[in-house]
Formats: sequence, C-alpha cells, structure tokens
Amino acid sequence: MDTNIQIVMNEKETTVIYPEFTYKIVGCLFEVYNVVGSGHKEKFYQSALAEEFVSRKIKYEEQVPVSLFYKDKKVGVNYLDFLIEDKIVLELKIGRYFSKRNLIQTLDYLKQTKMKLGIIANFSRDGLKFYRVLNLK
Repeated sequence: MDTNIQIVMNEKETTVIYPEFTYKIVGCLFEVYNVVGSGHKEKFYQSALAEEFVSRKIKYEEQVPVSLFYKDKKVGVNYLDFLIEDKIVLELKIGRYFSKRNLIQTLDYLKQTKMKLGIIANFSRDGLKFYRVLNLK
C-alpha cells in the first residue's frame, strides 16, 4: 500500500483534516441511521443523506464522475457517491463489515481526485461504522 495514504481508525494517530466538515458529515450519517435504521439498499441511504445535507445547508454533489487516465488517454470513469464542499469524498456501503476492496476503492478515488480526505461509511445491522481515509501526498 502507498505509504502516503493512511486509513485512520484511531483519531489519536494523526491530525484531523477538515474537522468541522468531518463532524458535520458524521452527524448527518448518524441522523440518517437513527431515523432510517438498518437493512436498506445503499441508494435509500444516499437519498436520505442528500436530504439531510440540504436541511443542514451542506454543499454536496452526488454521483460525481471522475475520469481515469492511462498515459493521457481516458480509460474509464468512476463515480463518487458524494463530494462534500469540494473537499471530501464520501463513499457509502451496506453490510456487516468493510472489505479491503471498499478501502482500496476510496483510496483510489482520493488519488484520482488529488483530494486529502475520504470518509467511508457502512450502514449495517450492527450500527453505523465509518473510517476517515487520508491521502497524505
């Protein structure tokens, strides 16, 4: 794994990037989970979260296309679940746990966008879990 990218599981491990936005986003995630509960499709959480962002006046974009290039040639497009305040990539998942693939996907999005902070959130029967993912380049 790239040494300039860090998955933060313990807030004491590093300085918090964009703490005010992170706090607001996590608050929205918990509000949606507390109201909607578990067991739903990802798209339902995404719709509810968009409504919560609007109610809290948080600037966001959904399903943001990000092109992937190989030697200056476009070879594909990925879609970010959310881009918050033009600074933070937010990826939503459902299920019991985060897979390595989910984390790698978020890391790849940060590299593609050259952004510093991603949040990956998992809505599960065991509650809401989230990780901050940092691109330290």
